[in-house]
Amino acid sequence: MSNPAPAVPAASKAHRRPSLAWTVFALLFAVPTAGISLFRAIPVEWPLPVVQLLSFTPWLVIPAAVALLFAVVGRRIWVIITTTALLAVQLFWLFPLDAGKPMELPAGTVTVPVKVMSLNTEYGEADASTIVQLVRENGIQILALQEHTQGLEDRLRAEGLEAILQHRVSEPSDDASGGAVYSVFPLEPDGLLPDTPFRMAVTRVLVSDQASGARSALNLTNVHALPPVDERIEQWRSDLGKIGRQASTPGNHLLMGDFNSSYDHPEFRAMLDSGRDGAKLVDVGTAAAGRLSPTWPMEGPQLPGTVLDHVVTSPRIGSSGYLVRKVPGSDHAAVLATLEVPAG
Repeated sequence: MSNPAPAVPAASKAHRRPSLAWTVFALLFAVPTAGISLFRAIPVEWPLPVVQLLSFTPWLVIPAAVALLFAVVGRRIWVIITTTALLAVQLFWLFPLDAGKPMELPAGTVTVPVKVMSLNTEYGEADASTIVQLVRENGIQILALQEHTQGLEDRLRAEGLEAILQHRVSEPSDDASGGAVYSVFPLEPDGLLPDTPFRMAVTRVLVSDQASGARSALNLTNVHALPPVDERIEQWRSDLGKIGRQASTPGNHLLMGDFNSSYDHPEFRAMLDSGRDGAKLVDVGTAAAGRLSPTWPMEGPQLPGTVLDHVVTSPRIGSSGYLVRKVPGSDHAAVLATLEVPAG
């Protein structure tokens, strides 16, 4: 006669059952994350609150990961599958496979290495000595400044910037519309983007490499788009459209500065799609997996931050060494990169 199976304690049965409490916790994180993700997933012209919210999309990876963790502990399979998919979407947006990448140039193509830096100086209040130190220590050859003022220009001169970057195209102003480009290479002013509240100057930069003797030309646009606030949101969209049209013209393009937009804005991605002959422009920071290295805000409350400042290039220009560095006195960080510009 067989022995009866031992009774399973009630506590053990309860331990094996999925936990409703952990499932509730998972959903508390997953549902708001999924709701915000819908705005990111649908590329339309959203109203102002959504546009501003989209700037912080990269940080949704945190609640999505927490939701998955709670789902695993709760052991309800449909919640695990749902939160896994939600986290996968956030990771795709964080490291987008559809982002622009530099083209592979034919073997033997000669390039000119160029080290660049951009900074929104917050009405010229950025610390001049830190700017010059970053330029000197990183071997910067082209520096673009937004919200440039005469006072900052004078302080930069006193700190010795013009001894490092001898060429300058400057239009200082006290109303946030000023800009300047400093360079070791000769500069040729080439006009302004039309009908933009902030001055966005185009400068032809004649780059060269002393070691190889290679030469090339860069069409540099010192970008400062209007921020998407109140009724100015339509002008913000217009500014990004004009930046994209500039990049669709012939030549090697470098668009550098304060775009007041992140990769998560459909308007910014549309701008990246406007390269010549349908080629996708390269956001150097995104290509370098730098989407969690915020460039704003650098002052005030410790917010998660977002990437509003970008180095964007034509696809034939290679890039490496992307860096974000804080500068005292400015609410924006400086962005730095090394470019490889095809010679010719």
